[in-house]
Amino acid sequence: MEEKEFETRAIRMQTPRSENLEHSTPLYLTSSFVFEDAEDMRASFAEEKERNIYSRYANPNTSELIQKICAMEGADAGFAFASGMAAVYSTFAALLESGDHIVSCASVFGSTLSLYTQFFPKWQISTDLFHVNASASEIESLIKPQTKVIYVESPTNPGVDVLDLQMVGDLAKKHGLILIVDNCFASPYLQQPIAFGAHLVVHSATKLIDGQGRVLGGVTVGRRDLIDKIYRFSRISGPAMSPFNAWVLSKSLETLAVRVDRHCDNALALATYLEAHPKVIMVKYPFLKSHPRYSIAKKQMKAGGAVVAFEIKGGLEIGKAFFNNIQMLSLSANLGDSRSIVTHPASTTHAKLSPQEREHAGISEGLIRVSVGLENPKDIIADVAQAIDKATQ
Repeated sequence: MEEKEFETRAIRMQTPRSENLEHSTPLYLTSSFVFEDAEDMRASFAEEKERNIYSRYANPNTSELIQKICAMEGADAGFAFASGMAAVYSTFAALLESGDHIVSCASVFGSTLSLYTQFFPKWQISTDLFHVNASASEIESLIKPQTKVIYVESPTNPGVDVLDLQMVGDLAKKHGLILIVDNCFASPYLQQPIAFGAHLVVHSATKLIDGQGRVLGGVTVGRRDLIDKIYRFSRISGPAMSPFNAWVLSKSLETLAVRVDRHCDNALALATYLEAHPKVIMVKYPFLKSHPRYSIAKKQMKAGGAVVAFEIKGGLEIGKAFFNNIQMLSLSANLGDSRSIVTHPASTTHAKLSPQEREHAGISEGLIRVSVGLENPKDIIADVAQAIDKATQ
């Protein structure tokens, strides 16, 4: 299927049909698989043959999902996890050793920052953070002899900032470091970080890949030798995705392109409206020309994604009033859903960070994140507009 276009591969790649000749891949709700005889079982556990043994290792449903995302991202191999954070943690845990050092953008998901500050220090793994707008020389100044990984998100959560992936990829290559990119906000449809030098790409499949707020999931794909280490760690430690969730997510990929196109159209419409609103002091969306990294976003993304960040005059208190006046949009911490969602990161997803850490990550107290859904854009804008009006009366 390599010669086919993105949308065709997303729909047509699937496990071989069984003797039942099913049109859609069936669910393989089994914990384990049987063997023909003693030699088949021995050879399978010795990895002399590639076959399913136990669903903690691999399952036809998780294998199909991984195969699809690898094709979309241009990756060699991958592993599917129970959640996005299981993918992030397991990827780090498989690759890092005591004494290693991470260079990371400060603008990453709050739980990832918590790994850096609360858990990795226990294992003598240290982290230095750079600002999202740091230059190549500023990032390079943080690299030490024990640095092993550069980790970034782009666009960032929740501030919707954009990093120059080519610049970061060039730094990783120059210093022999592993570049890991969280591609959750863009999805494989809008951006392929491996093309810019990433060695591994991480997704919270819970977000745009599912797209309907149904199941949790995470995936890491990339260079085969690195994925092999992640696979061996995960095979033992057990963070594998369930076959049911993999089946749901693989079906979701069939509609990823058409869904994300609509998300992007709606998000740009909302961002354009907010940019002209007299009571809005800041709007960030990668495909707004006013975005400070607009030219970079245009270079590395097909469109701007589903998330808009903005702030209303009046800061935190006005932001709370805005939330309390929302009528249609959902108040939730998820994103990439068919339903539009509003979140206040400082009191939710990034609440466990100190005010100083939030400031360094570019999260103001009044920042509002909107994950723009698939409703009619007129209705999305109308709800946001009336909430702003009531909050600022």
